Amino acid sequence: MKTFQEFGLEPKILRAITEMGFEESTPIQEKTIPLAMEGRDLIGQAQTGTGKTAAFGVPLIHKIAIQEERIVALIMCPTRELAIQVAEEIGKLGRFKGIRSLPIYGGQDIVKQIRALKKKPQIIIGTPGRLLDHINRKTIKLDDVQTVVLDEADEMLDMGFMDDIQSILKLVPAERHTMLFSATMPSNIQKLAQQFLRNPEHISVIPKQVSAPLIDQAYIELNERQKFEALSRLIDMESPDLAIIFGRTKRRVDELAEALQKRGYAAEGLHGDLSQNQRDNVMRKFRDGSIDVLVATDVAARGLDVSGVTHVINFDLPQDPESYVHRIGRTGRAGKEGTAWTFVTPREIDHLHLIEKVTRHKINKKPLPSIAEAIEGKQKMTAERILDAMQSDAYGEFKGVAIQLLEQYDSVNLIAAALKLLTGEKKEIEIELTPEEPMRARKKKFDVRSSGRRVGGYGSGGSSGGDRRNDRPGGGYGSSSGSNSRYPRKDGSNYGPRDGSSGSSYRGNSSSEGRSSSPRERDYGSGSRDRSKTTNNS
Repeated sequence: MKTFQEFGLEPKILRAITEMGFEESTPIQEKTIPLAMEGRDLIGQAQTGTGKTAAFGVPLIHKIAIQEERIVALIMCPTRELAIQVAEEIGKLGRFKGIRSLPIYGGQDIVKQIRALKKKPQIIIGTPGRLLDHINRKTIKLDDVQTVVLDEADEMLDMGFMDDIQSILKLVPAERHTMLFSATMPSNIQKLAQQFLRNPEHISVIPKQVSAPLIDQAYIELNERQKFEALSRLIDMESPDLAIIFGRTKRRVDELAEALQKRGYAAEGLHGDLSQNQRDNVMRKFRDGSIDVLVATDVAARGLDVSGVTHVINFDLPQDPESYVHRIGRTGRAGKEGTAWTFVTPREIDHLHLIEKVTRHKINKKPLPSIAEAIEGKQKMTAERILDAMQSDAYGEFKGVAIQLLEQYDSVNLIAAALKLLTGEKKEIEIELTPEEPMRARKKKFDVRSSGRRVGGYGSGGSSGGDRRNDRPGGGYGSSSGSNSRYPRKDGSNYGPRDGSSGSSYRGNSSSEGRSSSPRERDYGSGSRDRSKTTNNS
């Protein structure tokens, strides 16, 4: 594999790449970056988890002049989660050069986005519906765009965005550089490529297995309310040297870190709201072993390179297979074996199967650890600590007391008491965590209100929609089952009120925002009027 130094990149970009923990390029990056830097149109066929974002992001940032004050690059993504994720990586790659980028997606206050656009970003990362909204408002102009990237194009077309994409691309100058990335190459993708790309190079990188073979992967199926007890037992049973636990949101990370501390574990949280000093302090403790459990969000853990991480635990299932690969890749490094556990609720089994399909790796199901297994694990760890101390020969000063005790007491009882003391008492403190909505695999479904026209949607398990109220976990954990807030779609718009009342169930408040009511506008959100309980993904 080539190193990034071999691509002829400017030092500020190389510095950003180094600080993100990347050294050698991945196959898709090695093939894409040289062609993209030459301005060649290309079709990249690659699964998530292969480094696509850097493949198009690095040459994009390399080409943009820092003094540029126009929108010169447009990246289109199917969902707001992907738009946020791509924007994060583009921000990191371009931070030392000073490149300005902005994510545009439904579900976020449109007035806030309009204010951000006045700071003259050079790169826009957006979902098609919200992009069209801004184009219609004349808050985004594409007259000066020189590069267009279509990321996960097959997903965008599956979600019904073909018309939107065509409308947007017709507004971009014909003399442009276009890159299309897709995991699959169905006929509609080929048609799109023929229409908008000029003699594209076709790059195909289909990995045999995305996830690392040295990582022992397993999942536990359980209910949301069982997760914390399962985590406590798992830590006790496995006795990790260093473990990273992944939560989906900043709130989850904060609550989980605090709960583990209450139970007596040496744990701290890491997420995007921490200052650089706080981050550095947490990471210093984790590296020197002052804490042995790090609870983190995906964004916070990107680029982390800590040797000796023996376990990764996905407390919440990640949004997509790429995130799963990034998460478990924190362990099993430098030829060492690692272990990755994933908690999956019954409604998330389909999403787990999607991860297995993309990573081409079967994840074994294992039972919830029992209390007996947890106790046995803690006792084993304590015994190992005693044996390690014996190997060190640094216990001579204690031999006198040991001889005296052995003369008075039974040796088995003495060692049992010592083991009990060293193992410590588990603090039986009641823990309540705010539940997270389950991840659901993406399903193609038909909207009867659109004359059978297929639109994108997210089915819950094997169903094709259903009452979203039934997707809520059981009681407890401070759930607000009686509230009138809305369930957000994947890209930010709402499914409709939880209480079953009528409302703008698929179209947000289009009348107040001056939008059309096409069913594919589901990523428009409800602009400044949005009151949905959206997930914070940083």
